[in-house]
Amino acid sequence: MSSNVHKTRGGVPTAIARDVIDAYLETEYCVGGDLPCVLKIGEHSATLAALHRQHGAHCSAFVTAWNPYSEADSPARNVERQQALMTALAQRGLTGVPGIGQHPDNGWPGEESLLVPGLGLDDACALGMRFGQNALVWSAEDAVPQLILLR
Repeated sequence: MSSNVHKTRGGVPTAIARDVIDAYLETEYCVGGDLPCVLKIGEHSATLAALHRQHGAHCSAFVTAWNPYSEADSPARNVERQQALMTALAQRGLTGVPGIGQHPDNGWPGEESLLVPGLGLDDACALGMRFGQNALVWSAEDAVPQLILLR
């Protein structure tokens, strides 16, 4: 596994199929807002570093509640879960910059997501697991997005 991919939080091997991990590694994590950018796993983003500075944050997470365990669900259920994610973030005093996670060519529909400045790794993982996600993207102060596997 690439150094930008972590094993599951307990350090055990992942239950996620290699082709799914590869798709996550190839996905473009598009951030909107005042400082739009495309995040790619393992590639430093000067724009993400600027976004961290703008928000006074030392880290960020790119998260979604769409399609738990990478199994397609209805748009209505995805919207409902995404709203619940936004509520959970608001309860922590956090807001997210809207984004879309989209593989460039595998045909999987883009997933509404949020880049959340200041969301620490442990809290990001807890939210990802709460919403049935296989993985999330997290960046430390170095603004290098990492794929964090959750199962």
